[in-house]
Amino acid sequence: MPAMPPPIADERAGLLEYLKAQQYAYHAVAFGLTDEQARQTPTASALSIGAIIKHVTSCQRGWMQRVAAAPEAAPSDDRSMEELSAEYENEFVMREDETLADILAAFDAGNAEAVRLIEHVDLSAAVPVPHDVPWFPKDVSAWSVRWVLFHMIEELARHAGHADIIRESIDGATLYELLAGLEDWEPTPWLTPWGKQPVSG
Repeated sequence: MPAMPPPIADERAGLLEYLKAQQYAYHAVAFGLTDEQARQTPTASALSIGAIIKHVTSCQRGWMQRVAAAPEAAPSDDRSMEELSAEYENEFVMREDETLADILAAFDAGNAEAVRLIEHVDLSAAVPVPHDVPWFPKDVSAWSVRWVLFHMIEELARHAGHADIIRESIDGATLYELLAGLEDWEPTPWLTPWGKQPVSG
């Protein structure tokens, strides 16, 4: 996938391409990491690369459930508070029994479902605002699907930036050299793909 989204012809294509670009960023930030490195928390944040990918997987799934149910509310979760709390806590840690490959596979499955949904959904459909979430507005009854997708892009981009800082703290790698390594770009005097030898000037 190119480092930049391709030219777009309309709103839906723009939403899809920018969403896919942000989804792809997580493959770049995880490129070349071992499971042990993916669990590391080398910054002031308590999160690791693996944990951030788990979190955005859950975040995207929740928003897409709302989109799929629109204009109705998404089905309520009837599990106990203990079960919900345990799942929420698990979302923010990469456990010893988890692998980066499995975490990325779960993320990709959610990505594919989000893309499939966005290709056909009514962008103007109303998405009811859950009023039991303290940071959601109390004076808004519904967002549009369009609003939700812009918000999803924002969420993915914000957490990708967070992941960039964690990755650079692990081994010094930055986004464009990781993209270059992931996609096997030819080295240049100003950009060396991660894992290759620099080109001499």
